[in-house]
Amino acid sequence: MPEFLKDIKRTHDCGALRGGDVGATVVLFGWVASRRDHGGCVFIDLRDRGGITQVVFEPQTSAEAHALSSELRSEFCVGVRGVVRSRGERKNPNLPTGEIEVHCTDLAVFSRSDTPPFEIGDDANANESIRLKHRALDLRRPSLQKNFLLRSQIYQTARRVLTAHKFLEIETPFLVKYTPGGARNFLVPSRLSPGQFYALAESPQLFKQLFMVAGFDRYFQIVRCFRDEDLRQDRQPEFTQIDLEMSFVVEEDVQTVVEALIVGLWKDVLGIDVVTPFSRLAYKDAMSLYGSDKPDLRFGLPLCDVTEVVRKHDGGGVEMLRQALSAKGAGEAPVVKGWRLPAAEAAKLSNVEIDKLEEFVKGLGARGLARARIGAGGAWTRSPMKAMREAMRNDLNAAAGLQEGDVFFLQFGAPKLAHTVLGALRLHVANKIGIVPAGQWKFAWVTEFPLFERGDDGKLVASHHPFTSPMAEDLERLESDPASVRARAYDLVLNGNEIAGGSIRIHRGDVQSRVFRAIGLSDEDARQKFGFLLDAFRHGPPPHGGIAAGLDRLAMLLCGADSLRDVIAFPKTQKGTDLCTDAPSAVTNKQLDELHIALVGLDSK
Repeated sequence: MPEFLKDIKRTHDCGALRGGDVGATVVLFGWVASRRDHGGCVFIDLRDRGGITQVVFEPQTSAEAHALSSELRSEFCVGVRGVVRSRGERKNPNLPTGEIEVHCTDLAVFSRSDTPPFEIGDDANANESIRLKHRALDLRRPSLQKNFLLRSQIYQTARRVLTAHKFLEIETPFLVKYTPGGARNFLVPSRLSPGQFYALAESPQLFKQLFMVAGFDRYFQIVRCFRDEDLRQDRQPEFTQIDLEMSFVVEEDVQTVVEALIVGLWKDVLGIDVVTPFSRLAYKDAMSLYGSDKPDLRFGLPLCDVTEVVRKHDGGGVEMLRQALSAKGAGEAPVVKGWRLPAAEAAKLSNVEIDKLEEFVKGLGARGLARARIGAGGAWTRSPMKAMREAMRNDLNAAAGLQEGDVFFLQFGAPKLAHTVLGALRLHVANKIGIVPAGQWKFAWVTEFPLFERGDDGKLVASHHPFTSPMAEDLERLESDPASVRARAYDLVLNGNEIAGGSIRIHRGDVQSRVFRAIGLSDEDARQKFGFLLDAFRHGPPPHGGIAAGLDRLAMLLCGADSLRDVIAFPKTQKGTDLCTDAPSAVTNKQLDELHIALVGLDSK
């Protein structure tokens, strides 16, 4: 007697059959998504990663299969063989397989299932912690299976495109030397070297630069990276990058390859033709116009700078504005920035809703939100700045292009805070009133980032990493005015998300030493942290540059998912725990003794 699996092989997945298959004998394997007994005939929806097919069990077709079908319950794993029949007028237009059904002649129950802890379906409203605890069941949901089929396509396309551009796929180590200065590393104790630790690599950066010294010319890797950081919805402690590096290139060469990768991904995954080259936007312009280094360009409504108008009128009778511009400090000069919401859009916000925006910006660190609704003749109504003189108000109206019915928002003080607040307000309001166009993909390169930024202690640190090359025309200011030096760095942004970031690297030893000195890194410190790279760079390093694209975020955007957890198979919670496997977990004293580690102030088993 023929047996399933051995003699009876699967012929189709559960989403493959169509009207043209009527009359064919087929074999399907999968899980029982639902069961219905219609008094003589039993119907099940059989589900696998391909989709769902309705299967019918009738006593006249197979008494044995019909009898066994009475035992079927949700999530039983089964195999069926049968004949494809048309459903005629009973077809289900909501299913790709809805015009057919399989009338079963043979049924095998591979395994039975307890009652699942939640309904396996996209419309199930199960608590996320329960779904993550039973992640294998959660991953049976059609929407998540679709996400991971799409994620797999990203891998295949990336490899195809980059291989066509003559890149070599080479792996780098996960267990690496700890190099302080970037993100916090996970540390791994070494049993064979007591008291010493590896770090889990936060990126392959130093190794891929060594590949360039080695002469591999073009490298890529789809690589797992690790950062011990506080988590949020769009951040995980382990994540995946499409990482690449190229020798003998300038910025446009790297960007052209990445654009080809994006074109391939959007075509293969979504069937969309992306137009290249992407637009370019200098960092200072992105911040000035949109208050963000990853601007959402699907809609306009840029910010405007009214600093000089306010300075001309010495605050125009508004003491807070006068004080803001007269403030002295070590940072950038204070600014007054505005954002105009045109009348047609402003009409969608009530006065109460506008007032509530003040609480939103306070959550971003602002002291408040100066605002006004523009009335007849340019008058400012519902504004806390009632002392403003008419002359300055008229000049502000002209500078910002204000018209009757508009709403105008102001922030003033440190540029970083003013841009952050108005940039976030722009996005918040646009989403709230529904003016962000759906179905648009707006790519742009943001370039010319600052080479350095101020750390919490006020000292200069590398904005990206200390191997990022300064722009040649700014080298003369590296010692005299390092804060003004621009980097040969570039980010690819999409709809308000950074999806890739990279730079042209330093390959000259004299420039590298100057950058190290600018961030207070002595020759001894540099050698201790990066000695293996610096030694390699003494032997003819080529000019080179690269980039890393966040594969998880790409998958999230292409899927239309709300969270990275929907495109990562076994994600961590915001506390860094894996609810499915109960990681992290305690270890025994014996394991700690082998590693020469003692827990202080903690109990171990």
